Amino acid sequence: MQCDVRIVLQDDAGRRFMGIGPVWLLQRVDRYHSISRAARDMRLSYPKALRMIRRLEEGLGREVIVRWKGGNRRGGAELTPFGRGVVRRYDSMQRRIKRFAAAAFRREFKTLLRGGTAGPA
Repeated sequence: MQCDVRIVLQDDAGRRFMGIGPVWLLQRVDRYHSISRAARDMRLSYPKALRMIRRLEEGLGREVIVRWKGGNRRGGAELTPFGRGVVRRYDSMQRRIKRFAAAAFRREFKTLLRGGTAGPA
């Protein structure tokens, strides 16, 4: 038996704009310097990846990716310093929350985990 915790950020109206999916997308954009390559790697359509980025930027109120058009240099993208900070902070927060949740789960369910019976709390 395990405890699974998902971290989702919402705006003040309760609309979700960030979770692990957008974080994975940003990490891949950082690796490949390409939104289309990052989307392909995640088996997402390019329009879906753009929607995820737009929703994320709207929710955070700032750009997380800088894009440049094609031409001789070809197109590309990279994370802004703010975008890198968002990924770093989300990862850090997620690790801390998951450690806390795992410890709380073990405390609360220790008798069940050992095969005992749990009475009322």
